[in-house]
Amino acid sequence: MRREAIPRSVSRPQADLVWERDLLAEHRVVAGMDEVGRGALAGPVSVGVVVVGPGCRDAPCGLTDSKLLTAPARRAMAPQVRLWAACSAIGHASALEIDALGIVAALRLAGRRAMAVVEADVGPIPVVILDGKHDWLSLPPSDLFAESETAHVVSGATQASASTPRVLTRVKADVTCASVAGASVIAKCERDALMTELAREHPEYGWERNKGYGSPAHLAALHRHGVTSQHRRTWRLPA
Repeated sequence: MRREAIPRSVSRPQADLVWERDLLAEHRVVAGMDEVGRGALAGPVSVGVVVVGPGCRDAPCGLTDSKLLTAPARRAMAPQVRLWAACSAIGHASALEIDALGIVAALRLAGRRAMAVVEADVGPIPVVILDGKHDWLSLPPSDLFAESETAHVVSGATQASASTPRVLTRVKADVTCASVAGASVIAKCERDALMTELAREHPEYGWERNKGYGSPAHLAALHRHGVTSQHRRTWRLPA
């Protein structure tokens, strides 16, 4: 008799606080930061930050990189992250700011906006963990004047965070470090909600489904309808 195959349960990596607790031996708080929307054609780039301290308990069960979670799982996890963290915030840089500053400077601007919010609660953040190999948060000295002037013109004195944290990068930090995984979850949930709202103003692009990324339907809509104020016009768009 033929036996039915029993599906195996899919196990996801669980982010933990091992690295953060090592850093907390030297620092009073540690922040994890992650970005969402970097490769989209429309909408803002969003940066989440999650701050942990010595009193933070173990991370919520199932916390991992937002891309490994389904949309309902992310929406369920986001309030758990906010309750668990010492504090958290999300910063955004608009499509207009991305066009004016470039994507890396816009990421930095969004990150510093998020930092300004948490620093109002816990004071200067001494160390930040970023996912990947590239430190996009620290400002290159040669860009200091030009970027602050451009940001002021675009959106009015938006370099709100005055602190200069130590930045540590780690590949797959959004999977292994709970603070970074938490930042990815809350940023993804908030940006998805923003794109769903914007889709009501521009329903022809399907942003409630593609979240501003270059899906075939989004590309076809660009050919038919052209660009909107939410599109990154300096990017190579089909229109």
